[in-house]
Amino acid sequence: MSLQVEELTVYYQTLKGDVRALEEATFRVADGEIMGLAGESGCGKSTLANSLILLKPPMRLVKGRVTLDGEELPIHDMERMNSYRFERISIIPQYAMNALNPTQKIGKIIADLVRWRQVDFDDILPELKRRLDLVHLSYDVLDMYPIELSGGMKQRVVMVLSTLLNPSLLLADEITSALDVSSQKAVMEMLVSFRGWEFVRSVIVITHDLSILYQVADSILIMYAGQLAEKASTVAIIRAPRHPYTRMLISSLPEVGVKHAERRLTGIPGTPPLLLNPPEGCRFRERCPVAFEKCVDVPPFIQIEPGHFVACWKEFETNARA
Repeated sequence: MSLQVEELTVYYQTLKGDVRALEEATFRVADGEIMGLAGESGCGKSTLANSLILLKPPMRLVKGRVTLDGEELPIHDMERMNSYRFERISIIPQYAMNALNPTQKIGKIIADLVRWRQVDFDDILPELKRRLDLVHLSYDVLDMYPIELSGGMKQRVVMVLSTLLNPSLLLADEITSALDVSSQKAVMEMLVSFRGWEFVRSVIVITHDLSILYQVADSILIMYAGQLAEKASTVAIIRAPRHPYTRMLISSLPEVGVKHAERRLTGIPGTPPLLLNPPEGCRFRERCPVAFEKCVDVPPFIQIEPGHFVACWKEFETNARA
């Protein structure tokens, strides 16, 4: 077992009250698994990722437990988490291309990081150069400032930097959002290769782009308005989704070779609820075409088939009758 998350609940503190950004998240990521984390903007994807590595104000841990390789992570304690960051759990942050200090050369940035982890830069330099070779970057980048690199080059530098100490779990947050299509493909192929080269053991890829996850992820976890909706293998999510939100999300995607005149994209009517004062029960019920009276209660996130989890009262009823 790599990662186990149990009832993780995180709010954002504001002057108007708590924004209930993440509620009762329970799931696991196995050793060697690449799990995609998907949903509309504002559904809680980045909140979940940041809670695992850098839970800081205005974020507030309400409850929950996170275990990595059998050891509980002190996610509530910023100081104690320092000993886990980069070595046990690491992140390629959202807008990673802007994460590099523009006033320092790449080599200095990397040297400062590894020395902070009590690793001598000269000792790790041969491995660093080997990894630069693997991602098709010249050693010259070590003597360059971030502004001298293209977007794709900066993204690859951050990927090498984030995995240089071989973390058990890597969080990749929207790492393709600012790249062109060819660069997106190259970056995602490298991410999969990092697992194959054993630079990391497991990966969580956070994105709103399901087409990317279809190419690289072993499983997909769908979120909606701070709640988990469905988790299953990538094939099951794409070809046989069980949650109404997942079905509507999949149906809103274009298909290669299918013309608009042949099949119009349906979209999802309505808008996600505000999480400052979200509706009780299932948060998707006001947009859901199959909602009924039971949906005023929060549906549990339970397994309906081996490896397939869903939070939907209608699906539970259908499964029970079957």
